[in-house]
Amino acid sequence: MPKVSSVIVPYAAYLRVYEPLAAFPEPERAHWARYARRTDLPSYQDELRRSLTDLLPTPPVPVPVHESGDAFVTEVDGVVCVCPWRTRLRGWQALGELAEDFPEPVLDALLPPVVRRQTRQDYERWLEGNPDARPWIRTATWQVPINWFVLVADEEREYDKGGDGAGAAAPVLRYRTPMVQARRRVARGLRALKEAMDEGPLIDGLVDVGRWLEEFHPRSLVELDYGGLVHALPAGELEDDHSAADVAEGIEALRDGDGATAGAAYGRLVERWRSVRDRRSAN
Repeated sequence: MPKVSSVIVPYAAYLRVYEPLAAFPEPERAHWARYARRTDLPSYQDELRRSLTDLLPTPPVPVPVHESGDAFVTEVDGVVCVCPWRTRLRGWQALGELAEDFPEPVLDALLPPVVRRQTRQDYERWLEGNPDARPWIRTATWQVPINWFVLVADEEREYDKGGDGAGAAAPVLRYRTPMVQARRRVARGLRALKEAMDEGPLIDGLVDVGRWLEEFHPRSLVELDYGGLVHALPAGELEDDHSAADVAEGIEALRDGDGATAGAAYGRLVERWRSVRDRRSAN
């Protein structure tokens, strides 16, 4: 169970895929088999601390010089499954998305143009030798994308409210589902959405995440983790958050041609997550 740290945890949620060891070629498979036997496996907060440390030098190091050899580990029906961090790859990809979130003067203040340019060139050279690379983890800040909730069901929801006081365990809210179920829900959701509406961001996002899931072993585990977002929601709201149920209700209503019920479910989602995003600029 992760502990509350003195380091401010970014308000980010995560979509992860854990693949069985059989999905990895040698010698990577042997590396992960040894790694999974460790008793001191790091948490997502450890990865965040390392990333924050890299931003302290002048100029900052936006992407690690070497790829991480760490992973998240779990067991599914007696089979060890791992989710490699691939921090360097994810850092490159996140850096490329920054221009969508910040105007150029702000970007220049955060990361000097020469640093961004060099990092982009490093990524392009690396991609030439790794054209099929993809991350096992997707990250979203200040929200959980609606299309992620399509992959999971309310009965797969796991909530632990954590403890009280300094050093107490942080709350945890996550969903875990077999890959075959996640892919089936994507297909069913896409059919219902395409029959009910024109192309739009929700459909595009679901197509994108569906293609990403196809890259992994069929016996993988998919995890939607609220991560640092648990600190952006009051305990009562977090405990009552059943966003996956709202999404499932909305899709089922669209399938039945019940626009009123679908609209009500979507309205609950929008209102819930608008209140979270509003906290981003509260200070």
